[in-house]
Amino acid sequence: MRIALCALLLTALLVFPGVVPNTPGHLGSLVETALPWFGLGIPLLLAAAAVRRSLRGVAFALVPTVAWAVLFGPGLVPSPEAAPGRTDFQVLTLNVGGDRTSPHDVARDILATGADVVALEKVPNNAVKTYEQELHGAYPHHATGDTLGLWSRYPLHGVEKLDLGGAWPHAIRAVARTPVGDTAVYAVRLPSVRVTVREGFTVQRRDASAARLAERVARDATRRVVVLGDLNGSLRDRGLAPLTRGLRPADGGAGHGLGFTWPAAFPVVRLDHVLVRGLASTGSTVLPDLGSDHRPVLTGLRAPDQTSARGPKTPALRTFAEEIESGEL
Repeated sequence: MRIALCALLLTALLVFPGVVPNTPGHLGSLVETALPWFGLGIPLLLAAAAVRRSLRGVAFALVPTVAWAVLFGPGLVPSPEAAPGRTDFQVLTLNVGGDRTSPHDVARDILATGADVVALEKVPNNAVKTYEQELHGAYPHHATGDTLGLWSRYPLHGVEKLDLGGAWPHAIRAVARTPVGDTAVYAVRLPSVRVTVREGFTVQRRDASAARLAERVARDATRRVVVLGDLNGSLRDRGLAPLTRGLRPADGGAGHGLGFTWPAAFPVVRLDHVLVRGLASTGSTVLPDLGSDHRPVLTGLRAPDQTSARGPKTPALRTFAEEIESGEL
């Protein structure tokens, strides 16, 4: 019965994390952020059942196993939508903060991805010129400001900095003339969060900025929208719900795992996201560590219900990741 009770409680937590109250200390948001890791309780339940030689205990332990597989298993299996040769353009997002980041090296790796639109977050002021010089040949159109940068192969217009509250503007918006038509692109870095003994999960400023961004996106008259950047939270976190109500995550269906991006050396949570409206994802890959404390996310996009007229992209999403890991780049 102890195994059964623990198994049912774990299942309830996985399926209904919203019942966890957000006070004190925004505990509910913290649970939702760490939700995939609650699956580690499953082998403990199975071990307890094995020690007691209880088949009923094993059966009860399989209940949260099924729940976890339904919630997170789709990220392990490629989606039919991610078929090669259907990409109209690719977008890349990367927080380039961290002590190990070399602008020259990062720029070289960005060029190797073949991305068409690049959003960089937390760009040091003394590195902006380097990125501009290194990326200009492939990305002649760009907009920078307040630690954010947006580089594009396509012409940009309607560039504006968005004040989402806090000490600095947390987003840049521009309209890119992509192969599928005008697309509003947002490069975003929401306020950071921390876990402290006194305040708990400090998400107040991030949540407020996310709500303001969601309001701005909802008012955006452009049919196609892409939000790229470091949202400093999991999309399961209720604090980012205003964004996910009007935008669709583009990071599913790649079949490359859970897609954690932070910290780069051993990722445990996905903070970096691609959200879209009026576009379909053809695959999303978290690339290997490029020297930042975040990992980059490369995503293929297309107009809904149409195949690309451009043919397959080279290098492909998975190919680039394999080349870095094998040392070919």
